[in-house]
Amino acid sequence: MQMSRLVIEAAIVGFEQQKTQIDNQIAELRAVLSGGSVESAKPEATPGKRKKFSAASRRKMALAQKARWAKLKGEAAPQMAAPAEAPKPKRKLSAAGRKAIIAATKKMWAARRAAAKANSAATKKTASAPKKAAVKKAVAAETV
Repeated sequence: MQMSRLVIEAAIVGFEQQKTQIDNQIAELRAVLSGGSVESAKPEATPGKRKKFSAASRRKMALAQKARWAKLKGEAAPQMAAPAEAPKPKRKLSAAGRKAIIAATKKMWAARRAAAKANSAATKKTASAPKKAAVKKAVAAETV
């Protein structure tokens, strides 16, 4: 029984090696058919974090891919067009606008603090009333 297990494991290893060789040969034949480069088949890697590209980079990559397809099909490659219009200049905040924003923010926070203070005072009044009633009941129960 022990001998047959070793033979089976050795056969599995041998077949896996043959499978990788066949996969490499299939990849080479597919590359020849498509006109691409010949690379050996590699096992699938686990997906990691993807790099983020800017819109300009993605546009350049798209144009480059279109040029490669046009070259394969024998068509004229698309030309990289200049941007339609110049980007808008960055907007700047005036000193008066900045002061207005600061004043409005201070006013908003003052109103929030006042509302919170009024709310906490109201909760203290309502919370203290049940406590007094509970104390009175406890005192009344002790005297009886």
